[in-house]
Amino acid sequence: MDAARRAPTISDVARHAGVSKGLVSFALNGRPGVAERTRERILASARELGWSPSLRGRALSTGRSFACGLVIGRSPDVIAADPFFHSFIAGIEDELAAARQVLVLAVATPGREEADTYRDLAADGRVDGVILTDLRSADPRIALVAGLGLSAVTLGVPDTASPFPSVSVDDGVGVRRAVAHLVALGHRRIAHVAGPDGMLHAARRRDAFLAAAAAAGVAATVIATDFSAGDGARATAALLGLGMGGPARAAVAVAPDAPTAIVYANDHMAVAGIGAAQRLGLRVPEDLSVTGFDDTELGRHIHPALTTVSTDAREWGAVAARTLLASVDGADPVHVVLPEPTLTVRGSTGPAPRHRGGIRG
Repeated sequence: MDAARRAPTISDVARHAGVSKGLVSFALNGRPGVAERTRERILASARELGWSPSLRGRALSTGRSFACGLVIGRSPDVIAADPFFHSFIAGIEDELAAARQVLVLAVATPGREEADTYRDLAADGRVDGVILTDLRSADPRIALVAGLGLSAVTLGVPDTASPFPSVSVDDGVGVRRAVAHLVALGHRRIAHVAGPDGMLHAARRRDAFLAAAAAAGVAATVIATDFSAGDGARATAALLGLGMGGPARAAVAVAPDAPTAIVYANDHMAVAGIGAAQRLGLRVPEDLSVTGFDDTELGRHIHPALTTVSTDAREWGAVAARTLLASVDGADPVHVVLPEPTLTVRGSTGPAPRHRGGIRG
């Protein structure tokens, strides 16, 4: 490739501006010690030549990796299937791409493997900071990451001391709105298909559900799951007092104390729950009302369309990335609270059935 066609380098910018390569590096990286008129001349030369910084060169000159890490401690199958993660990661990428940063994504089993993954990222200098998701009770990752000298942002507010900024949303508001909606429709037996007990956001959704049900004076049942569609379907069958085996039936008898409505901790499980109920011969919402959480695209296109708590996963990812980048640059920790979630009412909720014993198909 001849000189006319190759990408311009710092050396080219230095020759064009009539300064040294070192001075160009200082000017382009915003370091002190460069006269303002000289800096402007260098920047003008860079623009005229069409120069853009090499990520490798920036890393070598600044001692930074210009990369952020996301270690997800869940089953790869759950991550691949749950559309929340797709939108959340897209939001992260929106911000990192604009800032000429890259995302280092890893999936690891919670515990020793996960801790070793953070240690490897720090030891190899592969990332400047990490986004901590799925916070747990007394989460050991906070002290681990702080000890490794990495910047970080937590999704949610930890229940233990943390030096890191956070980005959170009040999950409880959304759950309370879902319960209030179902109570207004006449439901008096409502269940919650929750996430894992050890995850703080799952526990907060569960606690909000139980408090809202108690305040409304309705019967409440909770089943914990791993957030997967399969567990959501199994929990649905268990709540209805039915097995998942056998063909679909036009008429089934559910347990007399079975819930008439189920609040799911994510859309993924809610969609699976609707499918499980329909395979068992129940009609949604005539025989069973269903609400989800996250307002993922899939729930809008199933039949009936899913009533769900609406949050913006993509915006959450974008705000988390911006907050982390600010922390890497030395900003003081901030605690960002996103707008309260809303309830989007669609076709999967309706009045409580008048008779519960035999469900007519």
